[in-house]
Amino acid sequence: MKKSERLNDMIRYLNGREFFNLSDLMSTYRISKSTALRDIHSLEQLGMPLYAEHGRYGRYGILKNRLLSPMIFTMDEVYALYFAMLTLEAYQSTPFHLSGNRLNEKFENCLSPTQIEQIHNMQKVLQLETYPHTNTSLCLDRILKSILHERSCEISYTRGKQRKTYTVQFARISARFGQWYATGIDLEQQQYKIFRCDRIHAVEENISLPALPLDDLLQQYSDRQQSDHSVPFEVTITAQGRDIFDKEHYPSMRLQVGKETVIRGFYNPGEEKFIADYFIRYGQHIQSVQPDTLKKMIRDRIHRLLDHYNQL
Repeated sequence: MKKSERLNDMIRYLNGREFFNLSDLMSTYRISKSTALRDIHSLEQLGMPLYAEHGRYGRYGILKNRLLSPMIFTMDEVYALYFAMLTLEAYQSTPFHLSGNRLNEKFENCLSPTQIEQIHNMQKVLQLETYPHTNTSLCLDRILKSILHERSCEISYTRGKQRKTYTVQFARISARFGQWYATGIDLEQQQYKIFRCDRIHAVEENISLPALPLDDLLQQYSDRQQSDHSVPFEVTITAQGRDIFDKEHYPSMRLQVGKETVIRGFYNPGEEKFIADYFIRYGQHIQSVQPDTLKKMIRDRIHRLLDHYNQL
């Protein structure tokens, strides 16, 4: 292990401790006493708040109420963090109170002019595929807060052209294909539902309502995703069709690649239009569809689309 990597690991190791002995570092990192002493000196130079207690049982202590000491990153790690940060620019809203430009400015202030120039050159040649989020979701932070606090909420939501109120305990937030979605259980109907976050206008936590522990809620959601009423399907696609699947698919779908490339999954009642529209995207890359009811739904959707374009 290189010294820079060892020091970085030591910072994480020691920040969880109040005291440590020289022998702790020697045994953990398999280094000599002299190397351990040099590493402690290097940690102090990096700003780690260490002090020594002398005596027969001498040890080192770490001052309390101090911020985490600086982390040491390799340039590859810096590049990875920078480009991960850039993906936030595609989001009109995030659950975090931050400005992408301000975050970028802070990050670049930690780098040398040469490193900044390298990153900007990489930006020109390295393109990351993202789905632009054009809709504003005003309540993401409150939804996330309610999940972490394990609390139920009263929400105001637009469905169609109507404004409705739901009593929900949210379990998960996800970003898919240019939209934020929040999954939760409708406490009145005891059904799991997916809400588009840009259509949620207000979120009010209600501590008087019952709420499940988060782990139980997520497990319950996983168990209920496929119910007794779910319809299983198998759709065989061409090898080229796999590119479409890789770009866009849903948690209820799995790809099996062997002699044939098969999408297996299920859909629930009320999702027929959604699932038919999804498979229309594959065009001539679909080779077979089971069950026949799904094949008929896809045909019906295509006929409706054809009628629509014939009337234009």
